Amino acid sequence: MGYTPRLSSAFNNTRLRSSHISAQSGMCSFCTEECDGSCEIALAAVLGARTVYPTNTGNNQIASEKDYPVDFSHFNINGRVFGANGAKASYEEANIYKVKLEREYGSRNRVKLAMPVILPALIKLNWQDYFGGAAMAGVSAVIGESARDKDPELKIEGGKIASFPALKAMLDAFRKYYRGYGQIILQCNVEDDMLGLPEYAIKEHGLEALEFKFGQGAKGTQPARKLKNRQDALEKLAQGNMVFPNPGDADIARLEEGGCAPNFYSYDRLPLWTDDYLLSRISRLRELGLKNIYFKMAGFDPQDLERVLEIASKAEVDMVTFDGAGGGSGYSPNRMMNEWGLPTVFLEDRVCRLVKKMEQEGKRLPAITITGGFSSEDQVFKALAYGDGKLTAIGICRAAMTAAMMGKKIGMLVKDCATPKHFASYGSNIEELFGDLPDLRAIYGKEANQFSTGAIGVFSYLNKIAFGLKHFAALNRKFDVSLLNKSDLIPLTKTAKALIEEKWFY
Repeated sequence: MGYTPRLSSAFNNTRLRSSHISAQSGMCSFCTEECDGSCEIALAAVLGARTVYPTNTGNNQIASEKDYPVDFSHFNINGRVFGANGAKASYEEANIYKVKLEREYGSRNRVKLAMPVILPALIKLNWQDYFGGAAMAGVSAVIGESARDKDPELKIEGGKIASFPALKAMLDAFRKYYRGYGQIILQCNVEDDMLGLPEYAIKEHGLEALEFKFGQGAKGTQPARKLKNRQDALEKLAQGNMVFPNPGDADIARLEEGGCAPNFYSYDRLPLWTDDYLLSRISRLRELGLKNIYFKMAGFDPQDLERVLEIASKAEVDMVTFDGAGGGSGYSPNRMMNEWGLPTVFLEDRVCRLVKKMEQEGKRLPAITITGGFSSEDQVFKALAYGDGKLTAIGICRAAMTAAMMGKKIGMLVKDCATPKHFASYGSNIEELFGDLPDLRAIYGKEANQFSTGAIGVFSYLNKIAFGLKHFAALNRKFDVSLLNKSDLIPLTKTAKALIEEKWFY
């Protein structure tokens, strides 16, 4: 069986004209010159290098289309009928409403989660409701890297950020709904760090939590963005970006004068941080008032996974999020999303083995989060159980953003008296239709009636995840999610069984 995706994708609105596909190449097995050019090869023949990236970004989300040989659907959830763990064995205590979902983490400043979930880094589409809904649900959320690019009023002076007013709105999207759970975190890549974003955010906006980004499951390298022309390239260069080719080069200027300027690309620098740099950098930022430090890591080589955990241990990092192949939300290379890195199950397996090893060595460990393609409560349960108590949370990104977009869209339709037919039987106005609004009012009072329906959508979606988790935990007679382990899973394939029994690993 092959796992090669077809050379047609939602990434770029391409399709194959034939139902007969070569399993190895992903091409039509019979390729003819009479075709009108609908596949990815035809697109590359016309658009060239830019087709390394999706052509469907903007108001869309994008994820891997590869069918990996192992994912969490290869496990079923176990069930038990005797006893009660984590609760008194009584009808009053041993029920779904008594299942404890709360988690807590932090080396110096403790952070509580209302449920074992965080919303990973993102700064596109309906980010306002993505962050607001996270605060309502009581989970942490991360503002994505290069957020400064979203601010037309950004000012850079002397190679450092002098003004980034949009950051206040990004932080406040979470802060105004904060209820004692979760935290709003600002992600920092190499470019952000070089521009002094951490110092600016701490000093000007009271930032409390920062995430250093090493990579993500859908985009292990940093992106190359095609620029309109040489003038645009010169402006990017002046802002401290790397631009290829160099628009300031005399030969390039002469080419432009002759009408032969090449394409220009801005390119974000790859992380080249060292242990010493990160340890000293984190120490300095804490002195400035930063309370919590996070790392974002992808499914890189196992030696790199271990090294990141070792740095996190030494620096007393609060949480490390590991992002498996198969995730993704935006500006990520097509094939990179499908063909690089450890898929989520393999990544979790390797990380948990490393955590176990470090525990045996008596080393301090950060909280561990796994993300990469999660969208439902059964997947969250399975990942927590597979972690054998070594995971604090599961990251849910694309699905939570979908809830933010759909909540907003449906709310607008309802207010315009255009409720979608498939929702009409549930109600005709916001209060009737959004079923978990009473739960929000119980937390925030009647002002919840005025909340954005996008944020209500995120809260409701995560409320569904939480309620489903409670059912699965109670099914296994475990009334605290910290008690979940591999005994709560039933492997359905040989590989899944070998993973559970620790007889096979990458």
